[in-house]
Amino acid sequence: MSEPAHELPAVTLIARDGGAFVELRLARPPRNVLDGDALDTLAVLAASVTSPAHAHARAILLTADGPNFSVGASVPEHARAHAGAMLHRFHRAVRALLACDLPIVAAVRGHCLGGGLELATLATRIIAHPNAQLGQPEIRLGALAPVASLLLPRRLGQAGAEDLLLSGRSVDAASALALGLVNELSDGPEIAAAAWIRAALVPHSASSLRLATRAARAGLRRDLDELLPALERLYADVLSPTHDAEEGVRAFADKRAPRWEHR
Repeated sequence: MSEPAHELPAVTLIARDGGAFVELRLARPPRNVLDGDALDTLAVLAASVTSPAHAHARAILLTADGPNFSVGASVPEHARAHAGAMLHRFHRAVRALLACDLPIVAAVRGHCLGGGLELATLATRIIAHPNAQLGQPEIRLGALAPVASLLLPRRLGQAGAEDLLLSGRSVDAASALALGLVNELSDGPEIAAAAWIRAALVPHSASSLRLATRAARAGLRRDLDELLPALERLYADVLSPTHDAEEGVRAFADKRAPRWEHR
Protein backbone atom coordinates (compact mmCIF):
# COMPACT_ATOMS: atom_id res chain seq x y z
CA MET A 1 0.00 0.00 0.00
CA SER A 2 1.06 3.58 -0.54
CA GLU A 3 2.08 5.65 2.45
CA PRO A 4 -0.64 8.00 3.75
CA ALA A 5 -0.61 11.67 2.77
CA HIS A 6 1.46 13.97 4.97
CA GLU A 7 1.53 17.71 5.55
CA LEU A 8 5.05 17.84 6.97
CA PRO A 9 8.13 17.84 4.70
CA ALA A 10 9.42 14.42 3.67
CA VAL A 11 13.03 15.56 4.14
CA THR A 12 14.44 18.38 6.22
CA LEU A 13 17.71 20.31 5.95
CA ILE A 14 19.47 21.58 9.09
CA ALA A 15 22.67 23.63 9.15
CA ARG A 16 24.90 22.26 11.90
CA ASP A 17 27.76 23.88 13.84
CA GLY A 18 27.18 27.30 12.34
CA GLY A 19 27.08 25.90 8.82
CA ALA A 20 30.18 23.70 9.12
CA PHE A 21 28.06 20.83 7.78
CA VAL A 22 24.47 20.25 6.76
CA GLU A 23 22.16 17.47 7.86
CA LEU A 24 19.63 16.03 5.44
CA ARG A 25 17.11 14.08 7.49
CA LEU A 26 14.50 11.71 6.09
CA ALA A 27 11.39 12.71 8.03
CA ARG A 28 8.62 10.22 7.33
CA PRO A 29 9.00 7.64 10.10
CA PRO A 30 8.69 4.84 10.84
CA ARG A 31 9.62 3.51 7.38
CA ASN A 32 10.89 6.64 5.59
CA VAL A 33 9.62 5.40 2.25
CA LEU A 34 11.30 7.13 -0.69
CA ASP A 35 8.15 7.98 -2.61
CA GLY A 36 7.98 10.67 -5.28
CA ASP A 37 7.44 13.47 -2.77
CA ALA A 38 10.43 12.42 -0.66
CA LEU A 39 12.69 12.08 -3.70
CA ASP A 40 11.66 15.44 -5.15
CA THR A 41 12.21 17.15 -1.79
CA LEU A 42 15.59 15.48 -1.35
CA ALA A 43 16.71 16.61 -4.81
CA VAL A 44 15.65 20.22 -4.18
CA LEU A 45 17.29 20.38 -0.75
CA ALA A 46 20.49 18.77 -2.02
CA ALA A 47 20.65 21.30 -4.85
CA SER A 48 20.29 24.11 -2.31
CA VAL A 49 23.51 22.99 -0.61
CA THR A 50 25.41 24.37 -3.61
CA SER A 51 24.12 27.90 -2.87
CA PRO A 52 26.28 30.63 -1.28
CA ALA A 53 24.32 30.17 1.96
CA HIS A 54 26.15 26.86 2.47
CA ALA A 55 29.53 27.90 1.09
CA HIS A 56 31.29 26.97 4.37
CA ALA A 57 29.80 23.45 4.57
CA ARG A 58 32.34 20.65 4.65
CA ALA A 59 30.01 17.65 4.59
CA ILE A 60 26.48 16.32 4.26
CA LEU A 61 25.19 14.15 7.10
CA LEU A 62 22.39 11.78 6.03
CA THR A 63 20.09 10.75 8.88
CA ALA A 64 16.50 9.65 9.41
CA ASP A 65 13.73 10.12 11.96
CA GLY A 66 12.37 7.08 13.75
CA PRO A 67 13.57 3.49 14.09
CA ASN A 68 14.54 2.93 10.43
CA PHE A 69 16.80 4.73 7.98
CA SER A 70 14.64 3.84 4.97
CA VAL A 71 12.92 0.78 3.52
CA GLY A 72 13.48 2.21 0.04
CA ALA A 73 11.16 3.25 -2.74
CA SER A 74 7.41 2.74 -2.53
CA VAL A 75 6.68 -0.78 -3.81
CA PRO A 76 3.65 0.33 -5.91
CA GLU A 77 5.98 2.73 -7.74
CA HIS A 78 7.92 -0.32 -8.99
CA ALA A 79 4.88 -1.25 -11.09
CA ARG A 80 5.10 -0.93 -14.87
CA ALA A 81 3.06 2.25 -15.04
CA HIS A 82 5.22 4.10 -12.53
CA ALA A 83 8.71 2.57 -12.74
CA GLY A 84 10.13 5.01 -15.27
CA ALA A 85 9.04 8.07 -13.31
CA MET A 86 10.25 6.54 -10.03
CA LEU A 87 13.70 5.86 -11.47
CA HIS A 88 13.93 9.36 -12.93
CA ARG A 89 13.10 10.94 -9.59
CA PHE A 90 15.45 8.70 -7.65
CA HIS A 91 18.37 9.27 -9.99
CA ARG A 92 17.71 13.02 -9.98
CA ALA A 93 18.11 12.97 -6.19
CA VAL A 94 21.31 10.89 -6.45
CA ARG A 95 22.82 13.27 -8.97
CA ALA A 96 21.86 16.29 -6.84
CA LEU A 97 23.63 14.81 -3.82
CA LEU A 98 26.79 14.09 -5.78
CA ALA A 99 26.70 17.51 -7.46
CA CYS A 100 27.21 19.14 -4.05
CA ASP A 101 30.86 17.98 -4.22
CA LEU A 102 30.82 17.33 -0.48
CA PRO A 103 31.73 14.23 1.50
CA ILE A 104 28.59 12.38 2.60
CA VAL A 105 28.38 10.57 5.92
CA ALA A 106 25.37 8.33 6.59
CA ALA A 107 24.04 7.40 10.04
CA VAL A 108 21.99 4.22 9.71
CA ARG A 109 19.72 2.39 12.13
CA GLY A 110 16.99 -0.19 11.69
CA HIS A 111 16.12 -1.15 8.13
CA CYS A 112 18.24 0.31 5.34
CA LEU A 113 16.92 -1.41 2.25
CA GLY A 114 16.65 -0.93 -1.48
CA GLY A 115 16.79 2.74 -2.38
CA GLY A 116 17.62 3.51 1.24
CA LEU A 117 20.83 1.50 0.94
CA GLU A 118 21.56 3.06 -2.44
CA LEU A 119 21.42 6.49 -0.79
CA ALA A 120 23.63 5.36 2.08
CA THR A 121 26.13 3.81 -0.34
CA LEU A 122 26.76 7.26 -1.80
CA ALA A 123 28.46 8.05 1.50
CA THR A 124 32.18 8.40 2.12
CA ARG A 125 31.50 6.76 5.49
CA ILE A 126 28.54 4.75 6.83
CA ILE A 127 28.11 4.45 10.59
CA ALA A 128 25.46 1.93 11.60
CA HIS A 129 23.64 1.04 14.80
CA PRO A 130 24.21 -2.58 15.85
CA ASN A 131 20.52 -3.29 15.16
CA ALA A 132 20.74 -2.20 11.52
CA GLN A 133 19.70 -4.51 8.69
CA LEU A 134 21.01 -3.64 5.23
CA GLY A 135 20.09 -5.14 1.89
CA GLN A 136 19.07 -4.79 -1.77
CA PRO A 137 15.87 -6.84 -1.96
CA GLU A 138 14.78 -5.67 -5.44
CA ILE A 139 15.32 -9.10 -7.01
CA ARG A 140 12.65 -10.48 -4.66
CA LEU A 141 10.19 -8.16 -6.40
CA GLY A 142 11.41 -9.31 -9.80
CA ALA A 143 13.26 -6.01 -10.13
CA LEU A 144 16.84 -4.69 -10.18
CA ALA A 145 18.72 -1.84 -8.48
CA PRO A 146 20.41 0.43 -11.06
CA VAL A 147 22.35 2.70 -8.69
CA ALA A 148 23.44 -0.13 -6.42
CA SER A 149 24.59 -2.08 -9.48
CA LEU A 150 27.15 0.69 -10.04
CA LEU A 151 27.97 1.61 -6.43
CA LEU A 152 28.17 -1.71 -4.61
CA PRO A 153 30.99 -3.19 -6.73
CA ARG A 154 33.08 -0.14 -5.83
CA ARG A 155 32.46 -0.75 -2.15
CA LEU A 156 32.40 -4.53 -1.90
CA GLY A 157 34.09 -5.80 -5.04
CA GLN A 158 32.18 -7.56 -7.79
CA ALA A 159 31.54 -10.83 -5.94
CA GLY A 160 30.36 -9.14 -2.75
CA ALA A 161 28.08 -6.81 -4.71
CA GLU A 162 26.54 -9.65 -6.68
CA ASP A 163 25.93 -11.56 -3.44
CA LEU A 164 23.59 -8.82 -2.22
CA LEU A 165 22.14 -7.79 -5.59
CA LEU A 166 21.33 -11.30 -6.84
CA SER A 167 20.28 -13.01 -3.60
CA GLY A 168 18.22 -10.11 -2.26
CA ARG A 169 19.33 -11.05 1.24
CA SER A 170 19.76 -8.58 4.09
CA VAL A 171 22.75 -8.58 6.40
CA ASP A 172 22.97 -7.47 10.01
CA ALA A 173 25.26 -4.64 11.07
CA ALA A 174 28.11 -6.88 12.22
CA SER A 175 28.09 -8.73 8.89
CA ALA A 176 27.91 -5.44 7.00
CA LEU A 177 30.98 -4.25 8.89
CA ALA A 178 32.87 -7.44 8.04
CA LEU A 179 31.90 -7.10 4.37
CA GLY A 180 33.05 -3.48 4.25
CA LEU A 181 29.54 -2.23 3.54
CA VAL A 182 29.66 -0.06 6.67
CA ASN A 183 32.71 1.53 8.30
CA GLU A 184 31.78 1.68 11.98
CA LEU A 185 29.16 0.50 14.47
CA SER A 186 27.80 2.79 17.17
CA ASP A 187 24.85 2.82 19.55
CA GLY A 188 24.52 6.49 18.61
CA PRO A 189 25.28 6.57 14.87
CA GLU A 190 24.12 10.16 14.39
CA ILE A 191 26.38 11.38 17.22
CA ALA A 192 29.30 9.30 15.97
CA ALA A 193 28.82 10.52 12.40
CA ALA A 194 28.77 14.17 13.47
CA ALA A 195 31.87 13.60 15.60
CA TRP A 196 33.73 12.07 12.65
CA ILE A 197 32.79 15.03 10.45
CA ARG A 198 34.07 17.47 13.06
CA ALA A 199 37.34 15.59 13.50
CA ALA A 200 38.10 14.54 9.93
CA LEU A 201 36.54 17.19 7.69
CA VAL A 202 35.70 20.45 9.48
CA PRO A 203 39.39 21.43 9.96
CA HIS A 204 39.81 21.71 6.17
CA SER A 205 39.13 24.57 3.75
CA ALA A 206 35.55 24.24 2.49
CA SER A 207 36.46 25.33 -1.05
CA SER A 208 39.47 23.00 -1.25
CA LEU A 209 37.45 20.11 0.19
CA ARG A 210 34.78 20.52 -2.49
CA LEU A 211 37.41 20.43 -5.23
CA ALA A 212 39.13 17.42 -3.67
CA THR A 213 35.76 15.64 -3.43
CA ARG A 214 35.05 16.42 -7.08
CA ALA A 215 38.41 14.95 -8.03
CA ALA A 216 37.92 11.84 -5.90
CA ARG A 217 34.52 11.19 -7.49
CA ALA A 218 35.53 11.84 -11.09
CA GLY A 219 35.38 8.17 -12.02
CA LEU A 220 32.09 7.62 -10.19
CA ARG A 221 30.47 10.64 -11.84
CA ARG A 222 31.68 9.44 -15.25
CA ASP A 223 30.25 5.97 -14.66
CA LEU A 224 26.91 7.35 -13.52
CA ASP A 225 26.72 9.68 -16.52
CA GLU A 226 27.67 6.96 -19.01
CA LEU A 227 26.08 3.82 -17.56
CA LEU A 228 23.08 4.83 -15.44
CA PRO A 229 20.89 5.90 -18.40
CA ALA A 230 21.37 2.47 -19.96
CA LEU A 231 20.42 0.77 -16.69
CA GLU A 232 17.31 2.96 -16.45
CA ARG A 233 16.30 1.78 -19.93
CA LEU A 234 17.06 -1.83 -19.01
CA TYR A 235 14.68 -1.50 -16.05
CA ALA A 236 11.92 0.58 -17.60
CA ASP A 237 11.90 -0.77 -21.16
CA VAL A 238 13.06 -4.39 -20.78
CA LEU A 239 12.38 -5.57 -17.22
CA SER A 240 9.15 -3.69 -16.39
CA PRO A 241 7.12 -5.12 -19.31
CA THR A 242 7.83 -8.72 -18.20
CA HIS A 243 5.23 -10.84 -16.48
CA ASP A 244 7.47 -11.54 -13.49
CA ALA A 245 8.21 -7.86 -12.78
CA GLU A 246 4.48 -7.20 -12.44
CA GLU A 247 3.95 -10.43 -10.51
CA GLY A 248 6.55 -9.38 -7.93
CA VAL A 249 4.68 -6.16 -7.17
CA ARG A 250 1.29 -7.92 -7.09
CA ALA A 251 2.59 -10.63 -4.78
CA PHE A 252 3.98 -8.05 -2.37
CA ALA A 253 0.67 -6.18 -2.33
CA ASP A 254 -1.21 -9.45 -1.77
CA LYS A 255 1.27 -10.55 0.96
CA ARG A 256 1.98 -13.87 -0.74
CA ALA A 257 4.89 -15.64 -2.38
CA PRO A 258 5.37 -14.67 -6.03
CA ARG A 259 4.41 -17.19 -8.72
CA TRP A 260 7.20 -16.73 -11.23
CA GLU A 261 6.65 -17.75 -14.85
CA HIS A 262 10.25 -16.90 -15.78
CA ARG A 263 9.22 -14.51 -18.51
